[in-house]
Parts: sequence; structure tokens; C-alpha cells
Amino acid sequence: MKKKEQVNSRSMKRKSKKRSRKRKLLLFVLVPILLLVTATSVYAFNIFNRAQQAVDNAYEDDGRDRSELRDFDVDPDHDHVSILFLGIDENDQRDNAGSALSDSMILATLNKDDNSVKLTSIPRDSYVYIPEVGYYDKINHAHAFGGARASIEAVEGFLDVPVDYYARFNFQAFVDVVDALGGVDFDVPYEFTESNSDDQRDAIHLLPGEQRVDGEEALALARTRKLDSDLARGERQQELMESILDRAVSIGSINRINDVIDAVGDNMTTSLSFDDMMSFISYGMSGDLDVEMINLEGSDLWLDGIYYYQLDEQHLAEVQNKLQVHLDILDEDEEMQPVNEDAIGGEEDRHQTDTDQHIE
Repeated sequence: MKKKEQVNSRSMKRKSKKRSRKRKLLLFVLVPILLLVTATSVYAFNIFNRAQQAVDNAYEDDGRDRSELRDFDVDPDHDHVSILFLGIDENDQRDNAGSALSDSMILATLNKDDNSVKLTSIPRDSYVYIPEVGYYDKINHAHAFGGARASIEAVEGFLDVPVDYYARFNFQAFVDVVDALGGVDFDVPYEFTESNSDDQRDAIHLLPGEQRVDGEEALALARTRKLDSDLARGERQQELMESILDRAVSIGSINRINDVIDAVGDNMTTSLSFDDMMSFISYGMSGDLDVEMINLEGSDLWLDGIYYYQLDEQHLAEVQNKLQVHLDILDEDEEMQPVNEDAIGGEEDRHQTDTDQHIE
């Protein structure tokens, strides 16, 4: 394991990586799906069948005919659609299958006409109204209260855009995919210790510098925020996904691709069918793909000694307008609508759950 002698050299390498990041940002969100479906263009027919079977086994009806914010049934082959990606903090040690918190949430909106994607990262501590329970709380609690459907309803409530599909992955998917690829190369920014996927405290210890990391080490890099911030963690997760994708497309072993397919399929549930997924490939294949990453602005909010993230109303209204235009729900020249203040809480609102008493 080699340490960096010059900090500037790391910065220069990161800047060079950012040149190709615009296109890869889409792949960061869709990478588990793309690892399944892009195998069909690389390997034989049996891999296609294996990927299709994995997606079929992962399919889960979300119980909705369509979003309540839609007047028609969408077809991703022709319509602009949205997908909510959920990373779930679930493991056997916590015995929280079906009631886990969502550790990461990204809403992807895809526009067929201009071949563009907007990725809205939703802070896990965002203080919003949770329709499933009828009160305000951290948005990452919505999944614990009512699974993917409760998360979808909460996101639709404060962003005021339809969520057409969802894809949910647990931490084990991340670990298994990286291990199936034989590890990935990553420039670790600093020395740190972190719990592993079994919640064993300080089980992972990494030193700074470029190195090959395995699944558990990659997960630790994706999860830790002890020495920086949620924003830095988000950027690190993007870099990790780029490394996973680079590794996936460079390997020549059909057995590893089979393992990757199995790893994703065993740890994913989604309302997308295999045909739906295939319709998204065109976004990643075009050289003029327009990708925008959106981060929701806000400020710290403390209620009864518990930390929340208070979304900024003005910025939220701007994001709502941008996403509605992107999905062709709102004309670009229409006047921006004010944010629904009932969807985001303030200091006068109080949470009605003790979930935070034992979970960060």
C-alpha cells in the first residue's frame, strides 16, 4: 500500500477524472441495472437470459397503477420518466428486513427528447412530511415506516413530481458486486476506521493512497462521514461507482460477469421490468448525453435535541420547477409555482417517533 508523496498529484488526477464524469454520472445511478443489461451486448445469448431472469426475480409490484401525479400510464420507450433509487441500510445483525432506513436516495428524471438526465440527491436527514404516518420526520425513515411505497409518496409530496419507478439495493449488493469484480482501484483520501457490513465496529482500517479495495473496504469508503461531510461522502460514492463501472467493462471473464449478475439480482428489488431497463440503454450510448447533478440546499435544524436538515424553500421551488419542465409536466415559460410549505416542516413542527433515539 503506497502513500501519496504529493497532495497536488492526487488533485490533478481527480481533475482529470472529472472530464469524463458528466457521462458517467448517469452510470453511477444506473450502474447496477446497466451491469445486468449491458452484458447482453458483450457476451452470448445465455448471459442475456441470465440477466433477464435476475431482473424478473427482482421485480416487485409497488401496488400502484401509476403515480397519482400522472394522468396517463408512462412508457419509458416513448415518455419522459423518473426513477427513485434507494440504498437500504439492511443486514441480518440488525434484523431489520422490511423496516430498514434508506441510507441514500437519488431521483433520476430522464428526458427522451433532449437525451438528458437530472439526478437529484436527497439528503437522508431532510425534514419532510411522511404521508405513511401522517407527520414530519427524516425522509430516510419513510422506508422503515412503509417500504418503497412510503418513500415514493414522501418524495412526491415535497418535490411535487411523479415517481414512476423505483430500484432498491441493500449494502450487500455493493459488497458482492465489488468482490465479484475482484476489487476496484481507488485513491483513499485519508486514514480512517469504519464498521463493516455486519456492524462490527472499526473492523475496516484503510490508509490514504491509491490501492485495490475489496467489497467491505469499498462499502466503508461509501459509508464513512466521520472526517468530512455528507457532501464529500456523496462525491466519494460517485467516484466509487465510476471505479466499479471501469472495472466491469474492462474485465474479460464471463464467470465474473455471471457473478456480478447474481450479486445484483440477489440484492435488488425494483418495479422496473427487464424491457423497461433495456429502454434506458439509449441514454448511456449517446455521446451528447446531458447530465446534471442537483443537490438540495438547506440548513441545520435541531428539534428536541435531534438533528434534521431543513430544506430551503426558494431553492426547493426552483428544483421543483426544473424537474417538472424536464418531465414535460410544466412548460418552460410558465411561471414558477411556490413550494408547498405543508410538505416540509419547520421549527413549529415536531416529530412523533422515537426512531432517532437509537439510530443516527
